[in-house]
Amino acid sequence: MGKEEALRFAKEGATVVLTDIAFDAVKSVEEEVKQSGGKALAIKHDVSSKEGWEKVVNETVDAFGRLDILVNNAGISLAKPFMEQTEQDWARTYNININSVMYGMQYAVPQMEKNDGGSIVNISSISALIGMAGAGAYTASKGAVRSITKAAAVDFGKKNIRVNSVHPGYIVTPMSAKSMEEYKDYFLSQVALPNLGNAEEVSNAVLFLASDEASHITGIELPVDGGVTAK
Repeated sequence: MGKEEALRFAKEGATVVLTDIAFDAVKSVEEEVKQSGGKALAIKHDVSSKEGWEKVVNETVDAFGRLDILVNNAGISLAKPFMEQTEQDWARTYNININSVMYGMQYAVPQMEKNDGGSIVNISSISALIGMAGAGAYTASKGAVRSITKAAAVDFGKKNIRVNSVHPGYIVTPMSAKSMEEYKDYFLSQVALPNLGNAEEVSNAVLFLASDEASHITGIELPVDGGVTAK
């Protein structure tokens, strides 16, 4: 989903900074953006590191002069029965899924203030809205993303900085495609529409919330889930 979002933003004319602990992956997306005529910069980044966020934001501003949009997209999912989850499982999930969101906003907001505003989109999950079996730490962390988004929207609103969350449902990606094909009937039974979602559909929602077309929208949770949470 992060790759698709980056390509979508670049297509609309944004200068994109791509970060990931897997540097080779974001470097390939950087090259894809540049080959299409866009501007991009790939940076290796451990999102659970506060110092890493400071470095990324500083490098972004040094390279391009400003920061207008932040998409907190990183996340991990731990499929493990609730009673078997350890303190280490919980800590790792929270460090990547929610602490990274806090650090990202803390370093991005001062730069956005210099530009008289900005937009932050935090990627949560439908698990923040409904219970999901076998994913206690993940569900809790994504619920925290939903809540911190609303708190930040109120805190930063007078600075003209909007903060919203997107909640993907059953989205077919290279990582999920195998299991979704194997259990396709189950996943289709969960959605209201006749098909599962794709990463491009998520990127469209992220782009909208980041754009000026959503100038009076802040603090919302936008499911992109084919109607799972409508049931």
